[in-house]
Amino acid sequence: MLGIIRRKIVTGGVPVSKFGVSLRKQSWVSSRCLSTAAKEITVREALNTALDEEMSADPKVFLMGEEVGEYDGAYKISKGLLEKYGPDRVIDTPITEAGFTGIGVGAAYHGLRPVIEFMTFNFSMQAIDHIINSAAKSNYMSAGQMNVPIVFRGPNGAAAGVGAQHSQCYAAWYASCPGLKVLSPYSSEDARGLLKAAIRDPDPVVFLENELLYGQSFPVSAEVLDSSFCLPIGKAKIEREGKDVTITAYSKMVGYALQAADILAKDGISAEVINLRSIRPLDRAAINASVRKTNRLVTVEEGFPQHGIGAEICASIVEESFGYLDAPVERIAGADVPMPYAANLERLAVPQIEDIVRAVKRTCYRSVAKVANA
Repeated sequence: MLGIIRRKIVTGGVPVSKFGVSLRKQSWVSSRCLSTAAKEITVREALNTALDEEMSADPKVFLMGEEVGEYDGAYKISKGLLEKYGPDRVIDTPITEAGFTGIGVGAAYHGLRPVIEFMTFNFSMQAIDHIINSAAKSNYMSAGQMNVPIVFRGPNGAAAGVGAQHSQCYAAWYASCPGLKVLSPYSSEDARGLLKAAIRDPDPVVFLENELLYGQSFPVSAEVLDSSFCLPIGKAKIEREGKDVTITAYSKMVGYALQAADILAKDGISAEVINLRSIRPLDRAAINASVRKTNRLVTVEEGFPQHGIGAEICASIVEESFGYLDAPVERIAGADVPMPYAANLERLAVPQIEDIVRAVKRTCYRSVAKVANA
């Protein structure tokens, strides 16, 4: 570890000490709409360019994980970075999550800004002691004397046909831990702006991506493509305004919620869709403000229903906006079972667009209530 920390990192041919301070302009943008879209980029490209620009701007940033270098990343997120920044800053590791995560935390203790990539967040369980007991708690246990500027990133949640041990959503796991910030992007704008914010943040950030979104293209504005672009942590985005019901979602489920809202609009139901973006801290103010306007709430997530993100949102609404509700809250979540391998059962285990549509119609009293199976 000390060998890595003591290296001098070269950027643009100029050696810079690990204690050097990089100055850069930071642009916080509105959590709502930006200007007219200039082009479309994939989520993969958004993550790649965010990493590239942050590594270029700050020589203390480095990437470490399995296959991030010579192979350009298991999902090609780090494509071209080894060639540009060299093996001192794009570090291929053995298959030992506990080892390279511990090295990353130690490097962050010494003032570097590691980005630790997990091939899937299911493998982060091998390193969870370093994430929780070392990274998350050190600032508090040192009475604020020690910051741990580290990002743990990689694909989270269900992919397709990879079974129970590679399909779990860890949003609720990490969001329950004080000292961590937990982000989950949906679009290319989210991915680019939130990853930049995570890398610049002085505290440990868990950055939950989605494998099935990597190849999806989204329109982005000129502001998003600017190197100074950054999104604020802790702020949700209203993806679609509505007046009849609020739908909260994050990651891939935001797309499902938007498609459900299109279907509901044909039936005269105006749904407001909130992209949470930040799981911890949670934008309770935005969620409560929306529910006080629509008087109804449906939460959507891929994770397990018990102790989930939706449950936390429901608790917040009951505590702060109960008097505004005109109907019971509906929660849509993954099935309370390990993920099946069979494709037909896998589809039944994760929320679908039709599940959201039915839940919204129930809370708007447009359909027959749920009936228990005989």
